[in-house]
Order: sequence, then C-alpha cells, then structure tokens
Amino acid sequence: MAGRSKVVVVTGASGGIGRAAAVRFGARGDSVALLARGERGLAAAAEEVRAAGGTALPVPVDVADFDSVDGAAARVEEELGPIDVWVNDAFTSVFAPVTEIAPEEFRRVTEVTYLGYVHGTKAALARMLPRDRGAIVQVGSALAYRGIPLQSAYCAAKHAIQGFQDALRCELLHEGSGVAATMVQMPAVNTPQFDWVLSRLPRRAQPVPPIYQPEVAARSVVYAADHPRRREYWVGGSTAATILANKVAAGLLDRYLARTGYASQQTAQPRPADQPVNLWRPADGPGGHDFGAHGRFDDRAHRRSPQAWLSRHAAAVGAAACGGAAAAGAAWVLRRAR
Repeated sequence: MAGRSKVVVVTGASGGIGRAAAVRFGARGDSVALLARGERGLAAAAEEVRAAGGTALPVPVDVADFDSVDGAAARVEEELGPIDVWVNDAFTSVFAPVTEIAPEEFRRVTEVTYLGYVHGTKAALARMLPRDRGAIVQVGSALAYRGIPLQSAYCAAKHAIQGFQDALRCELLHEGSGVAATMVQMPAVNTPQFDWVLSRLPRRAQPVPPIYQPEVAARSVVYAADHPRRREYWVGGSTAATILANKVAAGLLDRYLARTGYASQQTAQPRPADQPVNLWRPADGPGGHDFGAHGRFDDRAHRRSPQAWLSRHAAAVGAAACGGAAAAGAAWVLRRAR
C-alpha cells in the first residue's frame, strides 16, 4: 500500500493523537476523513490537514452509534474513494476511583472507547473485505495490558480492545485475507484529554511521566498503517517497561501503583470547578473552543522516542545485528584458521 496516495479515516481526529496522525497522513498527500463529535476541533484539524498538503473531509459523528459510523464510511467512499486505512482512536474516560464512577458513566466510556473501535472496525471490514485489501490500526495503550488506579473505565475499555483485536487478527489470518489489522500501544501523551475528561480528582489530572508529544505517537500510527502485518507496535520506553513488568511481576506492580498511582496522575494545582467535560457532549462543541493536538505539558514532553524507532524498525535492526554477529563469527573463524 505504500508509495501512493491513500484514503484514510481517523476517528477521534479533532484532538490529540488522532489529530496529529491525521495531519501526518495529510503531509504525505493522503485524503483524510476526520471523524469526531466536536465541530470546532474538526474544522481546525481539517485546515491543518489541508495546510500540510492533504485533502480533508471532516465528518461530525459519535462513534458510539454504529449507524452513524457506517453512514460516515459510506460518505467517505462516495466523496474520497475506497478506504485504504482506518485508524480507531476516539475515546472518552473518567478520572475517579471505581466507587465514584456511576454505572451510566462506565457504560458511556465503554460505548465510546471500546464499542467505538468495534463500530469503526466493522464499517471498515464491510468495505475492505470484498476488495481484499486495507489496513486497520487500533490506537492502544500500555493500559491495554496494565490497569492503573483512577482510570478503571478507560483501562477496562482498552483491555477489551486488546481482546477484540487479538480475535480479529486470528480470523483475518485464518481467512488468508488481504486485510490486515495491527495495534499501536501508547505511553503517556501530551494531549488535551487531561483538560476535558470528566474528573473527580481534587487536583488537575496529568499523564504519568515520562510524557511524549502526540507527533511521536503519530509517526508510529502512520508507519503501522503502511506495515499492518506486524502484530503490534510499542511507543516509548515506559510502554515497553510497563508491559514487560506486568508479565513478570504483576503483583509487585499492584503494590507500586497503589503507593504512587494517585499522586503521579495529579499536579499540585486544584482542579478548576468549571473544567469542560466531554463524556456526554464534545468539549469543543457550541460555546467551546478548539483544543488542538497538544495539552498543557509541552515543557515536559519528549519529541522523540528511540524505543519507538526501534519498534518500527525491529526487523532491520535484527537483521543488521545478525549480520554483524555473522561477520564477527566469520572473522573469528578465519583468525583461528591461520
């Protein structure tokens, strides 16, 4: 699929990783359909895609509604052409202990963050499978493997996405399909979510350091779209460390997060009483404003991730390492033969 202009759909494209990925797709000349609820953010993101060199089609949609998502996909194909890439990134969440999250709030987070991915994937498959080509990219998180305190609804949804993705991948492999699905596991990212997600914390929410800029995540999303046969990609050393530590010492990680997880997810500033909430309606809707791709942590966020580069180029790095080892071994044999 690489080497030509593509038709790309990105959900959650009005802010954060989705917006940064949409702009990066646009910068290489792709036609990008931007799906999200907030019309202000969508309009601004579309302008950024066009300024970068791409074609933009903003489509207001709530991914919790399958008929709306499927209708959006039909519109994309009518106006831009057959969909080559579908990126699922839309989400919402609640920052609070389990005891302070209402059942309807758990349901809403699940409908957007998990079922939104299911809806997007099914809309994409309905169009890609008959053509026997296409790539689906699920934007995941280290929290798809490791739950943390104060984010139970989000962690549960990401775990569900991981299980859904595993099953989907097996089915596509079983069918020998030309459609491929991959997942990109993300670290803490400097996005606006910490200023619009429903929070009942006493202080302002923050990502757990180290924090990365959304463009770091976007690079891996675009790469994964071009190389979707890989099972998954990890972005950031903290993602790799979290996933691996959970495999070998989950109990110790429970105790560590019990001690540190509350303080590490909050700044020293009190949470504003009038902070926007995007759980039920977009924070960048009527009366709101465009939040952009970045949050308020630019001064603390990393612009590069050597680990993410290694994850994207693991095969080449492995081949080079094997080649180097083979050369060293051959040199040793020649020395011994003299």
